[in-house]
Formats: sequence, C-alpha cells, structure tokens
Amino acid sequence: MWELYLKEVRRFLKVYMQTVMAPIVTTLIFLAIFVLALGRDVANHVPGVSFMEFLAPGLVMMAMVQNAFANTSSSVIISKVQGNIVDVLMPPLSGGEILAAYSLGGMSRGVVVGAAVLAAMTLFVTIHIHNVGYILFHAVGASLMLSLLGIIAGIWADKFDHMAAVTNFIVTPLSFLSGTFYSIDRLPENMQVIAHVNPFFYMIDGFRYGFIGHDDALPVTGLVVVGTTNVVLLIIGYVMLRSGYKLKA
Repeated sequence: MWELYLKEVRRFLKVYMQTVMAPIVTTLIFLAIFVLALGRDVANHVPGVSFMEFLAPGLVMMAMVQNAFANTSSSVIISKVQGNIVDVLMPPLSGGEILAAYSLGGMSRGVVVGAAVLAAMTLFVTIHIHNVGYILFHAVGASLMLSLLGIIAGIWADKFDHMAAVTNFIVTPLSFLSGTFYSIDRLPENMQVIAHVNPFFYMIDGFRYGFIGHDDALPVTGLVVVGTTNVVLLIIGYVMLRSGYKLKA
C-alpha cells in the first residue's frame, strides 16, 4: 500500500511543471483578471477585507480540488484504458488498501498544489490567518473528497469522454458556483438554497473562514458536511473496489 501511494506521489512530482507549476500560473491569471476587471468596482464583501484577500482562499481551494480530482481520476482511467490496472489488482492488496493509497496520493497532490499556490499569492496578496485548524481541516478534507470522487469517477468511466463529462458537468460547475469568486449572500434567495446543498460550498466557505474570519454558513456545519461527505465517498469507493465493479471480469 505504501509503495502504491509513493508511486502516485512520484507520478505527479515527476511532471511538476504540469502538475504544480501550471496551477500556480493559472490561479494567478484568475486573480489578475478578477482584480483588474472587477476589483475597483465590486463593493467589499466583508468590511475591512479587500476583494483580493476575499478572493485568494477561494482560488487556492479551487486549485486544490481540481488537482486532487485530476490525480486519481487520470491514474485510474489511464490504467483501465491501457490495461495495466491488472498490476494493481493482482498483488495481495485489499480494496481498502488500494482506496487508501490512491486517495492519499490525490490528497497529497491537492495539498502540495494548494501550498504552492498560496506561497505564490503571498507575493501579491496580504494573507491573514484567522484559524489554522479550519485551514488545515478543509485543505485536507476537500483534497480527500475530490480525490475519492476521482477514484469513483475513474472506476465508473469506460473512456476518456466519460471522464471529461464528469469534469465539465460536475466538478468544474460545482467548484466555480460555490462561492469561489463571491459571497453567496449576493445571490438570489432561491440560488442561496441551492448553494447550501452543495458540499463544495462548505469546503470553500470553511477554508476562507480560516483566513479572514468570515463565513456564509456556520463553520461547524462545514466540518460536519465535509466529514460526512468523505465518509460516504469512502464507503462507495470501497464497495466498488471490493466488488471489482468495472475492474474485474
């Protein structure tokens, strides 16, 4: 299990220009576009907090979850398409051990990317720390959530088109429309209701609370939602791996 985890970590570190440096550049471009286009015209979301300070945690979280998902989903679907998934299934590894190795590998990439993006942002944004515990919990919890979702999607998908559909119609919309760039208080009331049933909203809101001390939902609610969602995804992933769903004849 440890070697499978190390393989996943080495896989994304070997191409760090693509897996770590590229998200830094993309996130900084997002920051520049939003600040230059809207920064002076958007009223402060939070008294005493600039638009850049409000925006930064959301962009960091977006980079983390997208990369955590990409790591596990690509690893599983590529192994299935190339036929070398058998090299993972044949060794005496239980479904739980395979799930742990893959999910921790994806989580590691998410956390590494998040730390790198945050470090780069400190050159342009004043970063304040309100609660380290909330920052760490949501960074790890969100990365693990998308890592598990990537495993489930990779097992379910039969080809790259299926994986692209999950990314384009589930992961990207949920991460963009969950308060990444704005406070949901600015949304119409019916849209706020929809946002509050989106787990992505709670991980972004809790992560941002750890930096600026502002939340659109009770911070404790975010802890419960993120934790519960991870437990549910763990069970689903374990059942799929243990049964050999779309992996074994």
